[in-house]
Formats: sequence, structure tokens, C-alpha cells
Amino acid sequence: MRVLIACEYSGVVRDAFIAKGHDAMSCDLLPSESPGPHHQGDIKDLFGSFDLKFDLMIAHPPCTHLSVSGARHFAAKQASGVQQEALDFVWWLMACPIDKICIENPISIISSKIRKPDQIIQPWQFGHGETKATCLWLKNLPKLVPTNIVEGREARVHKMPPGPNRWKDRSRTYQGIADAMAEQWG
Repeated sequence: MRVLIACEYSGVVRDAFIAKGHDAMSCDLLPSESPGPHHQGDIKDLFGSFDLKFDLMIAHPPCTHLSVSGARHFAAKQASGVQQEALDFVWWLMACPIDKICIENPISIISSKIRKPDQIIQPWQFGHGETKATCLWLKNLPKLVPTNIVEGREARVHKMPPGPNRWKDRSRTYQGIADAMAEQWG
């Protein structure tokens, strides 16, 4: 299966699919943190420049202007237009000519401005004793089935201290979730 992991710099989901024998690549504006097939640049250029066909896309659009954790800044984001640009990008991802699509984001305005998610998952359902509600908007994909429900409900991501890499650490996909995606959707 040909798999595109959009807006992923970490390579976690890409590598989970490669480990299952799939032809997977990641794409992000940032370089990949781990070696492997990666297009550094705008995903729109990727579609426009190459004759690539994908069977599955898992997209992690930036949540900076979408997540309700930043709701106190919504008025300024709406006034500047950055929130609408972020929503337009989600619409674009959802409309990509790919048969199977998953859009992943935290609790966000995608739910009220585009549509409700098909599923909300937690890391503790996939082997990580933490909480981080993650919404999945699915096209032609089944809901993920929990693989390893564990004790512990620590809000580690929410409690991360401020710092220059906080946004990167908060956005990284948990390995158990990546493995479940590769196993169940591959």
C-alpha cells in the first residue's frame, strides 16, 4: 500500500507503516527527525510536482490556530485570518484525491466549523498511561480499536513546561497509536 503521512516531521507514523511492509513517506515543512522517505516542503507542491498516487493519507494539520486549548486567542486569530487559513487547509486535506484519509487533531474548531470527528482516542487505549484526547476524521477507514488499555491517566502533554520545543513535543504521535494505525489500516 502507498501511504502518505502529511504534516509529520517525526517519522513515527511513517516508520510504523514501513515496519509493516508498506511504501510510506512523510511530508512536512520541517526536515524529518529520523531517516526515511520524507518530502520537506509544502504538501500542495508535492501533489502538483509529482505524479504520485496514494492509497491512504494520514494527515496531522498544525493545530496552532484550531485547537480549543488556544480559545482565548480565537478573536485575534479570526481577525487576522490565520484561523480561516488553517480551516481551509483542513478542507483541502479532506478533499485530496485519496481513497482512504484520516485527519488527526486535538479537540478543535474543526468539529464546529467542518464536522464532528468520527472518533476520539486516548493514548491510554494504546499502551501509554497518559491522557490527550485526539480526534480522528475518517474517510473509508474503520475506527481504531484499542490495542492495550493501561492504567494511569497522567496529563503529561498538558503539563509540559514552556519552552522552545514544547509545540514539537506536544504534537508527536504516540508509538502505540502509530502502530495501531499501521496494523489496522495497513
